[in-house]
Amino acid sequence: MLSGYRLMWIMVMFDLPVVEKTERKAATEFRNALLDMGFEMSQFSVYMRFCSSQSQIDTYCTQVERNLPAGGKVNILQFTDKQYERIIAFRGKTKQLCKKAPDQYDLF
Repeated sequence: MLSGYRLMWIMVMFDLPVVEKTERKAATEFRNALLDMGFEMSQFSVYMRFCSSQSQIDTYCTQVERNLPAGGKVNILQFTDKQYERIIAFRGKTKQLCKKAPDQYDLF
């Protein structure tokens, strides 16, 4: 059984320039690259992905780095599944249940 302290999440947060047409194109390509890597949009400019190990996190960090646009700011956060369980989320004033981590055998 995998421990919630070994299962990890990776969060990519970014603030990219979108004034010029080339900047908008670069920002869109970066978002699409994150989606292609299996990230889900948590909020606009905040994307998350579940990972089963630190080595998988390292692999995704490298892939994100390869796809960085020329301008803007990008932060990558890493945290355990146990820490993720403590997220408190609201939609408007309504408290939302936190998402459950994918089961170990889920493929899609």
